[in-house]
Amino acid sequence: MNEATAAAASFLAKWRARWPEWAVAEVFVAAGQREAVVAWFALLQELTDAAWAGEDPTPGIAKLAWWQEELQGWSHGRRRHPLGALLQRLQVPWQALASALPALRATRTPQGTASALGALRPFAEAAASVEQVLLAAPHDPDGAAGIAASLLATHPHWLANAAEASALDTQWPARSGPRARRIFAALARSRLKQGPRPPWRALWTAWRAARH
Repeated sequence: MNEATAAAASFLAKWRARWPEWAVAEVFVAAGQREAVVAWFALLQELTDAAWAGEDPTPGIAKLAWWQEELQGWSHGRRRHPLGALLQRLQVPWQALASALPALRATRTPQGTASALGALRPFAEAAASVEQVLLAAPHDPDGAAGIAASLLATHPHWLANAAEASALDTQWPARSGPRARRIFAALARSRLKQGPRPPWRALWTAWRAARH
């Protein structure tokens, strides 16, 4: 393992530590896609952390500006972040994702669930375009809705506010997107309602989401 790959592995491990359910759920994802899927989800976690974490938004704004430049570089064959060792070489629309980061930043301040889902839509659409290529999936016109909901389910405000969490659960879209996205969305929804699930429950949730 070279230095770049080792550094990337630390980010994958960090994401897996946050989502231990994935250790059993990923059995329903094609083996050849698993590393790229975790790298992609880890990237999304880095972006949402920058947008939403902490009491002071200033560091996050700076991080998102850095990420916007970084993702633009990925579209031209340049990379600095360790996750680029796993993702940058993939021919996906990084420029579109970079251009959509302001929509992610705009959802830092708590707002109604419906408004937040709408505000997230441009970023979710860009992410859906990435997943379509990354996971060799057919175009799904409803794919962005599942991404927006699963992202919002990790937002500190929704995790800490039972009424907002219930509203998000009520407005949760029908299952859509590639299998890995459907599985993660189901896990995020389950965690939103009941917290992290034990392995057997996570396996059952993932199996149901994988059937489509």
